[in-house]
Amino acid sequence: MPQVKLIHHVNVQISDRQRTREWYEKVLGAEFLNRGPALNRRQLQLRIGSGEMHFTETPEPIRVPSVHFAVEVDNWEATLAHLDALGVSYSRSGGGRIGSTIGGDNPRYGQREDSSEYYTYIHDPELGLEDTEGNKVDAVHNAPGLRWRQIPGFVQQAIAEG
Repeated sequence: MPQVKLIHHVNVQISDRQRTREWYEKVLGAEFLNRGPALNRRQLQLRIGSGEMHFTETPEPIRVPSVHFAVEVDNWEATLAHLDALGVSYSRSGGGRIGSTIGGDNPRYGQREDSSEYYTYIHDPELGLEDTEGNKVDAVHNAPGLRWRQIPGFVQQAIAEG
């Protein structure tokens, strides 16, 4: 069997192409991929890091519980500061779906049990999210947003470099 090299892209249904593009550019530094008039009409395609997200606009996107994807960042503290500066909501539990004791007790971010990496769920206005009390947060749908995770050893290295 041939080996998969990477996931090229993930496609997500959205209801507002312009809002989605602006949000991903502002929050994740996404790059618009101009694939020509015909393809640009069918989909919004963005590069995030080394991968792509494709978005298909539809009047009523399918609601899927527990939708999220993970990205790795080079600076955890700077990422949280960036989210705070933009007023982007985030939480440890992704709307309470992972259990109240998983990842620690900080309501805004947690640590993975297997690797001790930090993570948080950010609240995409298209994918939506509920906070830890079950309140909708800038949500169009009732699905978790994105999960950020830290490069293994980053905090330890930053502390060592002082």
